[in-house]
Amino acid sequence: MTRDRILVTGGAGYIGAHTSLSLSEQGFEPVILDNLSRSDTTLLKGLEKLMHRPPLFIKGDCTDRDVLRSVFRDHGPITGVMHFAALKSVGESVAMPLIYYHNNLQSLTSLLDVMKEYGVRDLIFSSSCTVYGQPEVVPVPESAPFRKAESPYGATKQMCERILEDTFTTGFRIISLRYFNPIGAHPSSVLGEVPIGVPNNLVPYLTQTAIGKRKELVVFGNDYNTPDGSCVRDYIHVMDLAEAHVSAMGYLRKTGGNFFEAFNLGTGIGVSVLELVNHFMSVSGVALNYRVGPRRPGDVEKTFADPTKANKVMGWRASRSIDQALTDAWNWEKVLATAAL
Repeated sequence: MTRDRILVTGGAGYIGAHTSLSLSEQGFEPVILDNLSRSDTTLLKGLEKLMHRPPLFIKGDCTDRDVLRSVFRDHGPITGVMHFAALKSVGESVAMPLIYYHNNLQSLTSLLDVMKEYGVRDLIFSSSCTVYGQPEVVPVPESAPFRKAESPYGATKQMCERILEDTFTTGFRIISLRYFNPIGAHPSSVLGEVPIGVPNNLVPYLTQTAIGKRKELVVFGNDYNTPDGSCVRDYIHVMDLAEAHVSAMGYLRKTGGNFFEAFNLGTGIGVSVLELVNHFMSVSGVALNYRVGPRRPGDVEKTFADPTKANKVMGWRASRSIDQALTDAWNWEKVLATAAL
């Protein structure tokens, strides 16, 4: 029996690879397209171990329509798309905004054009809680207005969602998944987060500090209007996030007509950066070397999800704890350190 093929752009990256595994486990065939500019082949090799076969992988750039056409033409029929391919560092986007606007917007518009050429209607878009800016109310519902983005990265996600809202009427069924803060790794320690260079995300920087690869972890600010002064986030296990994408595809396919709908993906629990550090030290037994530094440009003070809509409409709920996520992340870091010897 032919497996239903789903194009996964950015599928060699952290979230894309874990989602590709979930798709495979649910009977889909992920077709991975990635230019490897912010990843390498580590997770593709991990997927091969867990899937018991090499994943279908094409190296290419989503901003290039000819590359996209070749994927749809030569590796089809593609029946749906999950679009993860985007630059995603808040700090880097502040320093290099034009690169972010070019890559994140052009990759989406090129993809939509080629999807339309090949009659593919179904799209799951990788969005972000950064679309809400500094939210007025937490937990944040999907109905919260988009406030001024705190970074060019956040602005590109807002603009992409506007493009999708303006485009769905031309023949698309689109779900935008607004992630909060994915952390953790596959419990097998075969898949996880592989930062290229200095990590931009908190947990890999934390685990690299714990393993001795980094000298210290800097907590950016302790003077925010939060219980302990550090930023508050909603940390969700990456496997919960991956499974949400499969749930979203199922919901999308049983919903008729053209539509655009957004869902928050989070636990609904706010955890501060300093709380996360203490959780990690508890589960790992490592006395982490960290200090408090100044605030970082682009950071939102406090945000966590109201996931009620995803729970009720898609039937999806985050089930893994923050301690499990940190344990899985730490076990993955130890595997990476062993492999580097």
